Amino acid sequence: MTMTKEEVQMLSFQIILHAGNARSDAMEALQLAKNGRFEEAAQKMEAADEAFTEAHHMQTNLLHDEANGKTTELSVILIHAQDHLMNALTVKDLAVEMIDMHQKIKRLEEK
Repeated sequence: MTMTKEEVQMLSFQIILHAGNARSDAMEALQLAKNGRFEEAAQKMEAADEAFTEAHHMQTNLLHDEANGKTTELSVILIHAQDHLMNALTVKDLAVEMIDMHQKIKRLEEK
């Protein structure tokens, strides 16, 4: 049993959509933190987490299907989707660290 080309494309576009949203939310959170708006930054990071979870869930389903014998035709769009997902994860992880740095800098400046 194999996923159709259309199924792979739809799944890939959904991963790209959610991963892109996660990356954008994380970048917006970072800009908010840079401007001292830490509560809003936290809300944006929550949105990034939700979007990333959606993308990751789709990837996990794909892996689960493959482990159960449902093969997936390798395509450039699927590789691109995986790239988007990993990029989003990296940006989100770095944003968490940089927001923490901005908070520490703000506390030090206030002393």
